[in-house]
Amino acid sequence: MERRRRIGAYGLCLDRAGRVLLVRASSRSARPGTWFLPGGGVTHGEDPADAVVRELAEETGLEVEVTGVRDVVAEVVFRPPAWEHTDGVVYDVAAVGGRLRPEVDGSSDLAAWFPPEEAVRLRLSAVAARTLAT
Repeated sequence: MERRRRIGAYGLCLDRAGRVLLVRASSRSARPGTWFLPGGGVTHGEDPADAVVRELAEETGLEVEVTGVRDVVAEVVFRPPAWEHTDGVVYDVAAVGGRLRPEVDGSSDLAAWFPPEEAVRLRLSAVAARTLAT
């Protein structure tokens, strides 16, 4: 069985009401309908903090700034044809501009704010579930 390794950077973004920003995986994703913290893969030579800013803009339309590191996590999922091991840095981020919108032709198809008590009832990625449980 093939194995892959990647690094991810994800953002925990809360609005003034304390709602959490999540994105839903599209049909182009290996896990359609699953809700994730916005973020994604770190490209070769890219700083993970820069990656989370870039990914949030791509997936949500929001401009964010990194305010801290929340957690470092590992997740292993089957993405045919391989098992993929992702080491992820979860950042606290604050929205500083932009306008919320869904990603266009990407791995997610919806970006939305959820009260934390509602978010934990969604079908969440392991990284999102762990982050929201802390």
